[in-house]
Amino acid sequence: MSGHHDVHTGLHSERGALAGEHPGRARNPVVKVLDLAWLEFQKPDLERAETFAHAFGFTTAARTADELQLRGTDPGAPCVLIRRGAGSRFIGPAFRTADHADLLRLAEATGIGPTPLPAAVGGATVDLTDPSGLRVRVVADPHELPALPAQQPHIFNVGHEVVRANAMQRPPREPARVQRLGHVVVQTTKYRETLDWYLQNLGMIVSDFLFYPRQRQRGPAMSFIRCDRGSTPADHHTLALTLGPSNRYVHSAYQVADLDALAAGGEYLLDHGYRRSWGIGRHIQGSQIFDYWRDPDGFMVEHFSDGDMFDCTLEPGWAPMSASGLAQWGPPATKDFLGIAPGRESLHELRAIVDALREDNEFDLRRLRGLLKVASS
Repeated sequence: MSGHHDVHTGLHSERGALAGEHPGRARNPVVKVLDLAWLEFQKPDLERAETFAHAFGFTTAARTADELQLRGTDPGAPCVLIRRGAGSRFIGPAFRTADHADLLRLAEATGIGPTPLPAAVGGATVDLTDPSGLRVRVVADPHELPALPAQQPHIFNVGHEVVRANAMQRPPREPARVQRLGHVVVQTTKYRETLDWYLQNLGMIVSDFLFYPRQRQRGPAMSFIRCDRGSTPADHHTLALTLGPSNRYVHSAYQVADLDALAAGGEYLLDHGYRRSWGIGRHIQGSQIFDYWRDPDGFMVEHFSDGDMFDCTLEPGWAPMSASGLAQWGPPATKDFLGIAPGRESLHELRAIVDALREDNEFDLRRLRGLLKVASS
């Protein structure tokens, strides 16, 4: 293995880019966002949404007849904003800039002026639309909520090192208290164009690329993208993009204290009749311990802990995509997680495949064959 590739060994992928492949970052981005601020959804039943949210581990930050704001224990803006509407849909993400000057710079580059956010949230936003049609808010100076009491991580006796003596481990069977919003995953029919849009406009950088089996020469089909905070480490991915037959939300992820909080919180969710999608396991890209759930409106949400943190020096890893390659340990990826379980969602995706193959986008017949290989691997 050449010196160019040694940087990846033991970190996230043993292989880096080949000559001429995507560099995973823009040379001169407009701004560099710091993090996700929140995600926005529309749902018809706010009472049902709030009941699940509390079981999942959120705290209600604010509630009106038409809007629900959910937060974690970390200080900052609410993690999730839900508006009452006729149907269920993902409205889009909001990313946070370092300061208002970045917002003005983005406004000048895009020709879209900043507008005030509602008083309940505070600050200002530049509302953009990415190439897949998703509304993307870039916000500055929202209200900062104070920290809440956090769920304390457990103390472990590791190997022969005794740090816990005359004390027992008794994690309570209670909701895993959400600390913060970690990332969102979206699917797009215009993967390469959408990827470049985020790198150029928001200054994000790729941590890992995945490509379909035997299709590396066609370029990646998924990317895990982090915020560029310079020498300060950031989450392995704040946004993940994957090529597919429709433009849609895939899942969002929320950090909890540790494995015990995640596992005991999962037992609480099961006790209250909620449905696990996949877990518990540990991912490869990002290394997070994970547990996936479906909320009552069908949205997939993830508890995670112990994720990788990268600074700006690490170059993208490259690896083939496979269902078995999604986790280091844990049960096999479920049909529900992969979106192929019989039901409304898989039927919608099947119709989307037919439509996508008729349109001019990146999801063509060969890409479909690659996706089917991934799902069956």
